[in-house]
This record gives sequence, C-alpha cells and structure tokens, in this order.
Amino acid sequence: MAKYRILVIDDARYIFKAVKMALEPQGFEVVGHAENGKIGIEMYDKFKPDLVTLDVTMPVMDGIETAAVLFTREPPPKIVLMSAIADEGLRKSARDIGIKYFAPKPFTPEMLCQKVLDCLSDA
Repeated sequence: MAKYRILVIDDARYIFKAVKMALEPQGFEVVGHAENGKIGIEMYDKFKPDLVTLDVTMPVMDGIETAAVLFTREPPPKIVLMSAIADEGLRKSARDIGIKYFAPKPFTPEMLCQKVLDCLSDA
C-alpha cells in the first residue's frame, strides 16, 4: 500500500501528536500541522495531502469555513472533521458543504484509523 499523506489542522498540539501516534504506525505519513484554518489552507496547497483531519473550533478560521475553502480545490480534499462537540446542527452544517466523515474527540487510535481509511476509500 502506498503511504497516504495526512495534514492535521487543529489548534491543539496534543491532538496533532495523538493523530500522528495513531496513524503513523499504520503506515500513514503525517506531513504537517496547522494551528488554524488560514495556515491549514496554505499548507494544503503546499503539501497536497491525501486527507485532512480538521478541527471544528479554531481561532482565525473555524473548521467549517476552512472546509468550504478547501472544497474549492481540484480535486476536492478528503476530510475527517474532528470535534468534542456532539451537536447535530454542526454535523448538518458540515454535511451541507460536503463533509461525510466525523471523528469524535477523544478518539481511540483504532477508531481514527478506521475513519481515515473509510474516508480515503470513498469514491
């Protein structure tokens, strides 16, 4: 299997470390970490990752705004939205712009890995 490249956009450094610890042993390459959506968009354009894990609540630009901008790219990115907020209104907003995959915080390494694999295999 080719190494999939993952970009983590999350203002919490410990989440970046947890994602890295969950995915790298499974053969994924975590190519970078952005602390807000604005930096995340710049890093997405630079690294062209296969998938983005994206936090909802961040300074400067939140996850929904960031995803909306990222979805203007061709091809649109694969995104797993991550949040500690279990709000159906948030999920609806995310689905409305094209996000299909959600991972709760906290997450187990196995659950995150499965969400990432599901997202990557979605046509």
